[in-house]
Amino acid sequence: MCGARTIGSLDIMAGETVSAAGAAPTSDTGGAVGDRDLRVSDAERDHVGMLLQRAVGLGMLSLGEFTERMDTALAAKTRGELNAVLIDLPGIRLTGQPNPVLPAYAGSPRSTPGAVIRARMSSVNRKGAWQVPPSMRLNNNMSNVTLDFTQAVMSTQVVELRVDDFCSSLTLILPQAATVDLNGLDLIGSSANNKVRTGPPIGPLHVVVHGRVRFGSVTAKYSAAAQWRRLMSGF
Repeated sequence: MCGARTIGSLDIMAGETVSAAGAAPTSDTGGAVGDRDLRVSDAERDHVGMLLQRAVGLGMLSLGEFTERMDTALAAKTRGELNAVLIDLPGIRLTGQPNPVLPAYAGSPRSTPGAVIRARMSSVNRKGAWQVPPSMRLNNNMSNVTLDFTQAVMSTQVVELRVDDFCSSLTLILPQAATVDLNGLDLIGSSANNKVRTGPPIGPLHVVVHGRVRFGSVTAKYSAAAQWRRLMSGF
């Protein structure tokens, strides 16, 4: 959350560095291989996919653009091909380029009311027609937090939750056809229980949860009404 976490040759932090350059290898013919021609790993493709999801959440990409770029990223074999899907996104520095000046997004937690939940030995429950920002930061100690998205007013299709919880529980209640990604959580003595569909953002709402949970729990589930409809549809 606060520092950088390295996956392969990528540094995950604000102002992402994609495909950082190392020592230049040589080709079979003895010539040096440029950075753009280096082969990429599955970890690098996954990281680029995460950046594209974040771009959707910030309103920089449409769902159609996201799908097209994800297909390109998954099929990419070299850094040049992989970097091509990120070249026009601000806040990302590609190999050999200077550090970017990060824009102040309207959806950042600092500028959006309600985008930060910080509870201490408390209970927080958001439900009804509450305004959901594109990105939220949760930092809770010994607390219970429930986010009910069933009647919430969404500004983007993808919502990012950045979690740093201790001895706390986080419950996400989602409408039918919503999807959740809990794969980015770092669990320490904790549990993550996903009772809804996962995968890319193909429905009306996709929630991406990542960060650290220590001695707590994260649960994603459909609302009671959605569960009842899903049960009845099986008859």
